[in-house]
Amino acid sequence: MRHRPGPLLATAALCAAAFGAQAQEKFVYMTNWYAQAEHGGFYQAVATGLYKKHGLDVSIKMGGPQVNIMQVMAAGQADCIMGSSDLQMMRARDNGVPVVTVATTFQKDPQVLIAHEDVKSMEDFKGKTILIAGNAYQGYWAWVKAKYGLSDAQVKPYTFNIQPFLADRNTVQQGFLTSEPFAIQKAGVKANTFLLADHGYTSYASTISCMDKTVETRRQAVAAFVKASAEGWKSYLADPAPGNALIRKDNPNMSEEQLAYSVEQLKKMGMVTSGDAVTGGIGVITEARARANLKILVDQKFVDPAKVDIAKAYRLDIAQAAKVLP
Repeated sequence: MRHRPGPLLATAALCAAAFGAQAQEKFVYMTNWYAQAEHGGFYQAVATGLYKKHGLDVSIKMGGPQVNIMQVMAAGQADCIMGSSDLQMMRARDNGVPVVTVATTFQKDPQVLIAHEDVKSMEDFKGKTILIAGNAYQGYWAWVKAKYGLSDAQVKPYTFNIQPFLADRNTVQQGFLTSEPFAIQKAGVKANTFLLADHGYTSYASTISCMDKTVETRRQAVAAFVKASAEGWKSYLADPAPGNALIRKDNPNMSEEQLAYSVEQLKKMGMVTSGDAVTGGIGVITEARARANLKILVDQKFVDPAKVDIAKAYRLDIAQAAKVLP
């Protein structure tokens, strides 16, 4: 009889192990592009076990130029997605998609316009050819055009190729702070980079956005994902090596040099840790700024204010409760 507790204890241990495995709730987050430093905090949280610490088994899926991540999420193949901006998410809500933004990655939108070295200010863009992608028309371009008196007649399509810019000194092109300026620099061309966020563009970028139903039915999982992701970003900016290893695994075309440049820019410009994040924590969104961003869309007549209720388009309490200070 004295030996019977042995098998019972073994069975209990197996049950505990099974329970622990079940405690890791599966969660899928889909990014808006191929793996890169701009996604570093999420990969870092996977690499360092932060998601597991918060009870989640997280899979990061890459987006890309031919992937409609909103449709992927609506079809139930992702729990939350990385919206390029909160303006994009509000436009989706205006179009009847029940999507809600619960946190942001970047306090500053990394969107830039790049001009040759003789162009000293955005006021000098008049008379230039400006290369932008089609989705910019209902986003930052409308804001830039209105603020600086520019025209759609100046615009030609941006094909995510810097060669037209390199070949024509009269050209301005769009880019991401952490990407195209590096490629242009590597090509040996001197250029000036204008970060729209430093010129008054208030949009949040690289959001954590989910369907209303997901937040309603899986609020604890969403809150755990937001907190662990914020911790991942804090860790990534301190030592990006673990996250970078997973980034390069998903995207072998991403060089160590590009990653190093991108991380340097993220830190130098305070993309993740500046503004309200200083006191509110990484990922925080404020109501005042959300309303300012809605105003950009309303002023350009891109959304009907009667259809976009700030209280429904955002869940501010989740990131505020996480409060992972830089």
